[in-house]
Amino acid sequence: MAISPSRRVQQPWLHDLVLVVSAPTQVWSASDGQVRGAGLQGVLHTDRRLLHELVLTVDGLEPDPVAHHDAGGDAHVFVSVPRHLGDDGPDPTVRVTRRREVEPGLVREQVTITTTAREPVDCDVRLRLCADLARLDDIKAGVRRPAATPSRVGGGEVSWHADGFRGTLHAHGARLARIGDAVTVDWSLHVEPGQVVTRELLVAMEDAAAVVTSPDRSATWGDVGIASADRRLAPVLRQALSDLRLLRLAPVDAPDEEFLGAGAPWFLTLFGRDSLWSARMLLPVTTELAGSTLRVLAARQGSRSDPANAEQPGKILHEVRSEAFGVREREGHAFALPPVYYGTIDATPLWALTLHDAWRWGLSTDQVEPWLPALGRALAWQVEHGDADGDHLLEYVDESGQGLSNQGWKDSGDAVRRLDGSLANPPVALCEVQGYAYAAASRGADLLEAFGVAGTDRWREWAARLQTRFRERFWVEDARGPFPAIALDGDKRPVVSLTSNIGHLLGTGLLDAGEVDAVARRLVAPDMLSGFGIRTMSRDAAGYSATGYHVGSVWPHDTAICLAGLAAERRPEVAEVGEALLAALHAFEGRPPELFAGDARSDHPVPIPYPAACRPQAWSAAASVSLVASLAGLDADVPGGTMRSTPVQPWRLGPTRLTGLRAGGRSVDVDIDRDGAATVDW
Repeated sequence: MAISPSRRVQQPWLHDLVLVVSAPTQVWSASDGQVRGAGLQGVLHTDRRLLHELVLTVDGLEPDPVAHHDAGGDAHVFVSVPRHLGDDGPDPTVRVTRRREVEPGLVREQVTITTTAREPVDCDVRLRLCADLARLDDIKAGVRRPAATPSRVGGGEVSWHADGFRGTLHAHGARLARIGDAVTVDWSLHVEPGQVVTRELLVAMEDAAAVVTSPDRSATWGDVGIASADRRLAPVLRQALSDLRLLRLAPVDAPDEEFLGAGAPWFLTLFGRDSLWSARMLLPVTTELAGSTLRVLAARQGSRSDPANAEQPGKILHEVRSEAFGVREREGHAFALPPVYYGTIDATPLWALTLHDAWRWGLSTDQVEPWLPALGRALAWQVEHGDADGDHLLEYVDESGQGLSNQGWKDSGDAVRRLDGSLANPPVALCEVQGYAYAAASRGADLLEAFGVAGTDRWREWAARLQTRFRERFWVEDARGPFPAIALDGDKRPVVSLTSNIGHLLGTGLLDAGEVDAVARRLVAPDMLSGFGIRTMSRDAAGYSATGYHVGSVWPHDTAICLAGLAAERRPEVAEVGEALLAALHAFEGRPPELFAGDARSDHPVPIPYPAACRPQAWSAAASVSLVASLAGLDADVPGGTMRSTPVQPWRLGPTRLTGLRAGGRSVDVDIDRDGAATVDW
């Protein structure tokens, strides 16, 4: 039965909006710079929107938009023409330039009038503002809130406040007035020919309940350069590193630390899985970000068992917010996650793997050794809690009935489904999580042993039993051959469906050579590789949808993880998958969204947006660094004194030089010639 349009709950679309961001502050507008109160549009800070309207008029008319352009991610410029002003003729002679700048907790709006008209221009410039103080989860759910009444208008400022959140507006030299719940900011301007007149609006915001803030220090990576015959690479990497700087956050109680907020607009906070994957992908650029992310998460490592928020001893959390966050899963189940929520099956092994890999890339001993006890607790969690039924496989179930029903990276309610579209019943054991757990146990044991910790055979023996059990239970077969099922369901039956999850197994050590070959071949078959990346689900499945969030779309980070696994296994498919991902990153001008549609490149020469996708997204941006590392075949073993580059063959990017990489506190430069032979300067 069709849902009435008036009753349909609709998450706002984002793909055609303009974002200016410096975490945890962001402004979303239409392409003309106007904030008209539709959907997400507004001025936001932490998990609250202050203004949902910020509209510019000149003499009561909106100027006609002409162009807009990015000015660094934290600034954007909008150019328009008030066509009723200036000389009578076809040439515009009066221009309005609107520059929007964002700092953490501050938005600066500059309006500039220029004229080349023969006569002076007199005009009234107005900014109309309206606040709603809406919660972020309400906006995401499509809930509209009434306008909020200003708490103060006068003394040259306007302010609003609610629940410890406060916003204040300042506009020097303007007339401020309240009209209903709206506020108007007016300047009467006289502009001589050739003159430039600028007026400025400041909006400051603070949230007493915030759990995240901007870091006290600058980014821990410097200038990273790439000069290549393939001209797509340099701008893609440059944009990614710029975006990642804008997503940097720190805990309020430790502002000298840093991690990457998962993404704008909904996830500018600490997410265990997302922040770890992002830091891990950035290891060739910085180990300091990984070290800081590991410390922030270890400081919040679970210490007790609490079904209400899914906490368990040794477990790494899923997300942290200042208050409960409402969620609506795709089957319609609505609930609110607690402010500190541990409902993830994979963040704990990923924490262990990130610590190991950061050590390999040269994270200093004094940053690794203090966290070895936390590593021991994480490995113990895998055995004692992650493997709740003792079958040597990690599985999850939402014990509270109010948490996420799926707790891997594909965490929407309909993500784990069979070929016929039916959903798996819990507890669910995801295939890729077994790869993470195996690698965490075996590599965690290597790390502990390197520091002289005894008893590591326990973890290796458990990993070996997991490997045997995985081989017995997960492998299934269709007309084209064997592949791992996406999961086991609550009855320990394979959930038979071909998905991108299997690509995460590559490079973990869980698979033998024949199994690696089977997985690699399935990933690049036409039903999985779209031409812009690897689909989350085979298009041959009954449940496939090109715009299905986790059931047919392409996620850049997901493809990058599969690509890194192929590179680790030295597979020839790296070239084909790498070209697909690079084409997508280039098509999105270096700012890939959270996900995009899984349509074939042969059907659409550009990737089709998923309209509600977040951007920038930390692990999507970090995928650009991971792509370069995979194509160049970068591998570090700083404790062992080696740094290698084994570029993919055949090498199709031409002469390429990488500069500004880091390993063990030292600069790394890599030169790759036209034939793909590499020289490493370390």
